[in-house]
Amino acid sequence: MGCRAPVTVAPLGVADAFAADGPAGRAADAVAHPVPGTGADTPAAVPLPVHVYGRQVVVGPAPGAPACPQCLARRWQAVRSVTLREALEIGGGTRAAGESPYGTPYAAAAVAALVTGLATGPAPSPDDPYARVQVLDLESLTVRRHSLVPDPECPRCARPEADTAEAATLALRPAPKKSPGSFRVRGIGEYALPVEPYANPVCGSLGPSIVHDVSSTSTSATIGCFSMRSGDYLRETFWGGHDDTFGTSMRIGVLEGLERYAGMRARARTASVRDSLDGLRARGVPAVDPRVCGLYSEDFHRANPHITPFTTDREVPWVWGWSLRDERPLLVPEVLTYYHAPGLENRFVQESSNGCASGGALEEAVYFGLMEVVERDAFLLSWYGRAALPEIDPATSGSAATRHMVDRLEMYGYEARFFDTRITFPVPVVTGVALRHDGGLGRMCFGAGAGLDPEAALAAALCEIATDAVNLQGRTEREEERLRAMTTDFHRVAALHDHPLAYGIPEMGRHADFLLGRPGAPRPARRSMADLYGDGSVPTVADDLREDLLTCVKAVTAEGFDVVVVDQTMPEQRRLGLRTVSVLVPGLLPIDFGWTRQRALGMPRLRTALREAGLREKDLTPDDLNPAPHPFP
Repeated sequence: MGCRAPVTVAPLGVADAFAADGPAGRAADAVAHPVPGTGADTPAAVPLPVHVYGRQVVVGPAPGAPACPQCLARRWQAVRSVTLREALEIGGGTRAAGESPYGTPYAAAAVAALVTGLATGPAPSPDDPYARVQVLDLESLTVRRHSLVPDPECPRCARPEADTAEAATLALRPAPKKSPGSFRVRGIGEYALPVEPYANPVCGSLGPSIVHDVSSTSTSATIGCFSMRSGDYLRETFWGGHDDTFGTSMRIGVLEGLERYAGMRARARTASVRDSLDGLRARGVPAVDPRVCGLYSEDFHRANPHITPFTTDREVPWVWGWSLRDERPLLVPEVLTYYHAPGLENRFVQESSNGCASGGALEEAVYFGLMEVVERDAFLLSWYGRAALPEIDPATSGSAATRHMVDRLEMYGYEARFFDTRITFPVPVVTGVALRHDGGLGRMCFGAGAGLDPEAALAAALCEIATDAVNLQGRTEREEERLRAMTTDFHRVAALHDHPLAYGIPEMGRHADFLLGRPGAPRPARRSMADLYGDGSVPTVADDLREDLLTCVKAVTAEGFDVVVVDQTMPEQRRLGLRTVSVLVPGLLPIDFGWTRQRALGMPRLRTALREAGLREKDLTPDDLNPAPHPFP
């Protein structure tokens, strides 16, 4: 390191590192000791932190690294078990259980050797986005090296930006596609994206590990998970990737994990506006009206009095977004774009990751976020409106990979069926259904995809059902008793995974008869891809993603809707060349999980959209609506 550095020795796991008055990695309060042989005898030298937890000694990060000891303490705590986190964060404090059996002279010599090597080594590179820590196991005396991602919320070293109208301004620039038929500006292999900093048991920013789902027979799926506290509750958030190889699936999974981590709450910017909608309007400040985005019913609030309903005179936090229609900044309720923002008292709705997307350019991220919003709106309109949709013949797909995957699902006992779900907009939306041939447990699962290229939309829907179908029977069997209870009491459909899993029960199939037809009944003829999409009804695909995005924005705004973008990009994503955004289209149906939380059921669009699209003669009445929860995964 070339510096004269003392060492601080402190414990890990004795205090809550996330508390407002939590320890700064305990380094600031620890006692400094010179490292023999380094000449570290000046009190002004920056200390090298050493942390001890049980049989482990964690050395680093070195002074000058992009992350600090507080980052380490917070990352370390975040990957601990639920039991340990509960004890640290809401428990009654810690105390020593006795003398450590590892405090031997030999262990001290091993730690000193490790520290000396780090203290006298090269200084951290200013171009390295990660800090490095070394972990010594005092029982086996093995040493492991881990990469530490700087914590964008670290109270000691993070430098959040101010959230202002000026900072929200977005300029769409040319974004050439990486290849014909793609909607990405670069391939997954072009990102400098090591997996280890994001998934490791010491300080992984997205959790302690990433698991290879070797039971999946359709894709090489990977799964990871991180947890965040919301009051007394630790919420688990899963992320993963689905591709033909585990290597690519891991990288895709990390990108998804970063996207969800960025979308849960503001980390790179500090929200500064707290006001009521009435107050903003009185001052002439443009803002998204939460009532247009959908609110919970009066019945919900009566059953959940701890959740205060939104009113126009209620002060709530706001963040700045950008209107692509009006080309101006405007305020967005924080809870509508950051779906795990701190402050439970501010949550008049519980949003999901709908509309959150990442890309190698701003234009790519906004395109995929907008496609997700359009996709879910169309799916909910068709499901709750019980719309009869044209069925697509997947054998007419021009993609050999698509045709082969459909055949593979047949081998596993599932028929893959696809439906053209365009409702209001000309953008292709495809609903996919994997239907078990024998009608047994694991009856059906759903997926969807959207994009200017109908082949890409079809492939996206297929990927979802191909991944879920092969595990659906086993999952249904393991939870059959709980899931069967949902078939007669929809109030038991309370969480995200309840929605798709409930449709593994055969009796739930009747709620999809409007789309799939009754079992054994004659089916309408399926239509070819060329017949459905070759008639000029689909906008032309360009070579530049910005042009595709502008085409989609024009299609949405032509129907009277705005497209609002909130930039959620974290510093670590910028260093990787990534952008993450949240896209809102106020007035389109929002997707909710939990039967009592279905905002879509109370929104005017659900009654009018099918009639306006020429799919119904009249507006829908309550009796026309599907009485069952949506099956969206």
